[in-house]
Amino acid sequence: QVQLVESGGGLVQPGGSLRLSCVASGSIFRIDFMGWYRQAPGKQRELVAGIGPSGNRNYADSAKGRFTISRDNAGNTVYLQMNSLKPEDTAVYYCNAVMTPLMSRTMYNYWGQGTQVTVSS
Repeated sequence: QVQLVESGGGLVQPGGSLRLSCVASGSIFRIDFMGWYRQAPGKQRELVAGIGPSGNRNYADSAKGRFTISRDNAGNTVYLQMNSLKPEDTAVYYCNAVMTPLMSRTMYNYWGQGTQVTVSS
């Protein structure tokens, strides 16, 4: 069973930092895009940052200069380093990946279970 497992959320004061991790596990043939989305109460889910298989990155305007997305060499773990956090960064953060299972030739969109990030003094 292919799945994404996130970790690293929590409570942090404004100006602080957090690092989110997401590991893709199971029988995976290929992982393409990996990224992080977030959803605040009453708002739509939005892309925060994404990274392709070759390392190309894209960021939401709100994340530029503060957040950094990266992948490990094996390509199955994605990180989101979040610095200078603001109260408006408070949300549930979801890991996302486009993956092809080992016994399939079809790409599927997978989601993690979400991890809460709260920025508050």
